[in-house]
Amino acid sequence: MSYRIVIAPSGFKESLSAAQVAESIAEGVRRVIPDADIDLIPLVDGGEGTAEALALAGGGRLVTCTATGPVGLPVSTHFALLGEDGPVADAGSGPVTPVTAVVEMAAVAGLSLVPADRRDPGTTTTYGVGELIRAALDLGARRVLVGCGDSGTSDGGAGALQALGAGLTDHHGRELPPGGAALAELDRIDTSGLDPRLAGTELLVACNPFNVLCGALGVARVFGPQKGAGPADVEVLSAALERWAAILTRDLPPAIDLRTAPGTGASGGLGAGLAALGARLLPRFEVLLDRLDLDARLARADLVITAEGALDHQTVRGKIPAEVASRAHAAGVPVFVLAGTIGPGAHLVRAIGVDAYSAILPAPMSLPEAIEGSSEILADATERALRILELGTRLAVRAA
Repeated sequence: MSYRIVIAPSGFKESLSAAQVAESIAEGVRRVIPDADIDLIPLVDGGEGTAEALALAGGGRLVTCTATGPVGLPVSTHFALLGEDGPVADAGSGPVTPVTAVVEMAAVAGLSLVPADRRDPGTTTTYGVGELIRAALDLGARRVLVGCGDSGTSDGGAGALQALGAGLTDHHGRELPPGGAALAELDRIDTSGLDPRLAGTELLVACNPFNVLCGALGVARVFGPQKGAGPADVEVLSAALERWAAILTRDLPPAIDLRTAPGTGASGGLGAGLAALGARLLPRFEVLLDRLDLDARLARADLVITAEGALDHQTVRGKIPAEVASRAHAAGVPVFVLAGTIGPGAHLVRAIGVDAYSAILPAPMSLPEAIEGSSEILADATERALRILELGTRLAVRAA
């Protein structure tokens, strides 16, 4: 009997892409079940790899360019064009007529682009995101999908708005410097310089609806520490984003509550900033998985294996393993999760369809060691898990 195994993981941040994770897991599966029918479905959540994945799935192309990175220095980056005719290799190659541009914020403002000694979400900027949107408009895009995830910023999208032509000034009329902390001094938003093409552009944001801008579960408090903020920094940033929401609401009256509406906290509040420009905030998996026929592929499996870097209480709040598990559970297919680390609240995933989970590290090791050997570590962990599963299957047969 040949088992059909679906491997549908996310990437491991700053280590392996979703495609690399899938291949490593497949290597471990083949060691135990050489004739397994394996269906690889590497998944993205709007973060790293999103533009490339959607370009591949939709017959599109990547456009390479240079833009402002999260610490203000130029970075080599990209966005995707879907629906164009012919290859697009460079942002200066001339106009095309794409249906959609995909701007992956992590490719220009992601945490992996912030040096370890400069991780301060109070100063990093989304300016490059606005530059990529402008570059997409230059190439004829009038529908722009912004993928949110893996951000290294918490500026509420202020930098992106500045790059698109908005003026953000303090009470002296001076333009604000980059970063979320500076928003505490915001007095006025001048929209007269906004790129006029935005009025005829459909802006969509693929985001985690659980992330909100302000409050006890706002991005400063939930994600600030992960991006380098200390306790005092978190308080400063939280107050600054409260002011940002208030001034945005006054000067660019939005259709939603920018403080607490689902998705406003996406990518350090980028969702709120773009929503103030009229962007629609959409649950990311509704946007990103519709091209993959995921439900049908999961339903045909005997076993689904998914994975992420950290399995904890946040996993059930819109992470890829939770989405995969709930869909597979609806089809009656068992789900196993491999995780780089297992943290508090990991057990909550059982309620949404995860049958078992396991950490991949075989022994204590430093983060650099784990990253360097991550592919082999993941393949070995998969092999160990499947051999245990195989033993359980043999015992069940004997007992029968």
